[in-house]
Amino acid sequence: MKVSKATTGLTVTHRRYVPYSHAHYAGNLVDGAYVLALFGDVATEVCIQADGDEGLFASYSDVQFLEPLRAGDVVEVKATIVRVGNRSRELEFAASVVCRGRPDRSESAAEVLAEPLVITRAKGTVVVPVG
Repeated sequence: MKVSKATTGLTVTHRRYVPYSHAHYAGNLVDGAYVLALFGDVATEVCIQADGDEGLFASYSDVQFLEPLRAGDVVEVKATIVRVGNRSRELEFAASVVCRGRPDRSESAAEVLAEPLVITRAKGTVVVPVG
């Protein structure tokens, strides 16, 4: 029987550059589904770190899109375990832009933001197999 290391406070962080091929709207805006896919990736690593299994995403209980994500940004996503059940883990997610593309300066210009810009928050539940 495997022993779970799932504990509240366990946090996993991923960063990713958002390529221009993912822009779907005027102003190089990227759809919200892109961030939700990143949340799925970071949730998978949380399950691996905590339980030695990829687990399955069961549901979101809340998703808030606060600011836009644009092609050329570098986005950081975090998932933190906030509740541990027998097979379920409740996670809180946050996505922040840490670098922003600056096409107004030149095609390849970008800047590191002084403070990360929180663009999306969510809560979700993952489940892992027992034993």
